[in-house]
Amino acid sequence: MQVGIEKSVVTPLIKKKSRVKNRGLSIQVSNALLSILLPVILLIVWEGAGALGKLNPILLPRPSTIMQEFVSLTASGELAMHLGVSAWRALLGFLLGGGLGLAAGIWVGFSYKTERLLDPSLQMLRTLPHLAIAPLFILWFGFGEASKILLIAKGCFFPLYVNTFLGIRSVDGKLFDVGRVLQFSQWQMITKLIIPASLPNIFLGIRLSIGVAWLGLVVAEMMGSSTGIGFLINDARSFSLTSVVFVGIIVFAIVGKLSDSLVKLIERRMLRWQDSYKGEGSS
Repeated sequence: MQVGIEKSVVTPLIKKKSRVKNRGLSIQVSNALLSILLPVILLIVWEGAGALGKLNPILLPRPSTIMQEFVSLTASGELAMHLGVSAWRALLGFLLGGGLGLAAGIWVGFSYKTERLLDPSLQMLRTLPHLAIAPLFILWFGFGEASKILLIAKGCFFPLYVNTFLGIRSVDGKLFDVGRVLQFSQWQMITKLIIPASLPNIFLGIRLSIGVAWLGLVVAEMMGSSTGIGFLINDARSFSLTSVVFVGIIVFAIVGKLSDSLVKLIERRMLRWQDSYKGEGSS
């Protein structure tokens, strides 16, 4: 009798979990199909317009032509070489600028006096565009790797700095009361309350910094470089090879999306405790 009761309880639970799992899988599949719907429609219209002669093949080549160029560059190894150089520059610039931005955001966030001292100057520097200071970086550091990495680092610094600073300053004051009740030390207050509560803003800063890293990379490689995806685009532009230009743009878009998705995956796993609105139709 005991066994029969257990089976009658366990079996519905197993079926319910299976239904929930299948529903979650179907939602993921539908979301994936929905995300590619607009690009697929755009590509079909683009290809059709090109095949009918409605588009200038020099100014706007067909997607099939761009794909042929992509396959050719990949087979020759040229695309992989340029992408490897660009990815290494972006990574070094992000680690340097993002690391300094994170440290500065924490420092300024915890000190009102430091905020009054540094924040006005940093906010002024934040508004300087890459194209305005790129010539100065080349004059100061030459055409080597240093000027390119520092230009990328300059762009990566500010998104992490601003978001880390705002994350710390937006921590609920009640958490400090909880920390005092639990008799937390200053270090425990920082590591167990303030930093975890600031993680959503910090991850947002990381995602923005990665995006800016790729933008800064394009500027740096177009200003003076003999390798990299930016150089490939600039060189192709000089010879009116529009299909190669599109290949470079698409590579930047794909790599940027993959790096952003990786950070979102890490963020989702580290912030499982966060309960927030995810929009209608989400699982």
